[in-house]
Amino acid sequence: MEKIKMTTPLVEMDGDEMTRILWKWIKEKLILPFVDLKTEYYDLGLLHRNETQDQVTVDAANATKRLGVAVKCATITPNKQRMEEYPQLTEMWKSPNGTIRAILDGTAFRAPIVLPCIHPVVKNWEAPITIARHAYGDMYKAVDMTTEEPGICTMTFKGESGAEKTLTVQKVDGPAVWQGQHNKEASIRAFAKSCFQYAINQKQDLWFSTKDTIAKIYDGEFKRIFEEEYEQTYKAEFEKLGLTYFYTLIDDAVARCIRSKGGFIWALKNYDGDVMSDMVATAFGSLAMMTSVLVSPDGTMEFEASHGTVTRHYYKYLQGEKTSTNPIATIFAWSGALKRRGELDGLKDLAAFGQALEDASLETLLGGIMTRDLIGLVDEGFQTTAVNSEEFLDAIAGRLAKKLA
Repeated sequence: MEKIKMTTPLVEMDGDEMTRILWKWIKEKLILPFVDLKTEYYDLGLLHRNETQDQVTVDAANATKRLGVAVKCATITPNKQRMEEYPQLTEMWKSPNGTIRAILDGTAFRAPIVLPCIHPVVKNWEAPITIARHAYGDMYKAVDMTTEEPGICTMTFKGESGAEKTLTVQKVDGPAVWQGQHNKEASIRAFAKSCFQYAINQKQDLWFSTKDTIAKIYDGEFKRIFEEEYEQTYKAEFEKLGLTYFYTLIDDAVARCIRSKGGFIWALKNYDGDVMSDMVATAFGSLAMMTSVLVSPDGTMEFEASHGTVTRHYYKYLQGEKTSTNPIATIFAWSGALKRRGELDGLKDLAAFGQALEDASLETLLGGIMTRDLIGLVDEGFQTTAVNSEEFLDAIAGRLAKKLA
């Protein structure tokens, strides 16, 4: 068959460990046989980020702003253990996702991929819960330090006008650890707008939760801006569609979430969204079945899987073992990016291919062909065949070829 044409490239960000291997296989087996793929390639593997002093991450984010669509592989964010594992690292580089989110100033929407043969651990959940994670600031752009003696820590803001504000953080009687974090009014407002607009597009209720009873000013600003945007811009459309905007404290929201039937969007600050997206993914089945799309206010989108680099499987792979690593979320990152590129460029064939790739993947799972992480989650009596990653991708490729033929 003639390959599907692209007119504008999308940004391709390669990654680390087992997901880097899957990335290569997905392209070879599921995309390149069918699509005349055009990408602007950036290697965000840890060692290449180190070689470029992390400039490659900045370049990839700026390319995404220019081209409008990106697809990203999972990457390593080094900690102390990783610094020992990779002694050639010159610095404990920050999260590439955090860098990209800061540059794009977007909101990360994460939603589980659900199957009728896998029921959530929370038995009353009937529909997916989408986590809307603010993608800027807080501890992801924080500065921190340790001190070894008694003393006082203060925080001072110096305005361009010359005005100053100073607060005493704490007086300590011995060694201590400190962190200073921030957020920007413009970013919080963009986050609120993205959440309300996404809820309207998806026709789902929107929840938002912080802890403004404790962080009265910091979290209070989030609450104020959300309420202001809702009242001034989105309330009429929400009421017209029969949708609800609901604010509550995060501890109350967690309790309500567990008791709910699902089917809503839950907006959260950066760290809260990071944690709750993993909780929701695991409760619905698997971290490997969680999609993520970063949406900027101007419509720029970056698609990725929500999970990490699958280190344990990578070291088994290096030893020659055939691993049963689930590639579904990474496949859906590619399909989402291709659909979006097709929509923006008016290429119906490309958008249809992205949908066909998702359909072929889900039909393969529903046909009982699965990686081992899902075998123990399916309903009793559902017939399954456990396969390794390559066999699973081959099965999807066979179904996809038939669909496209």
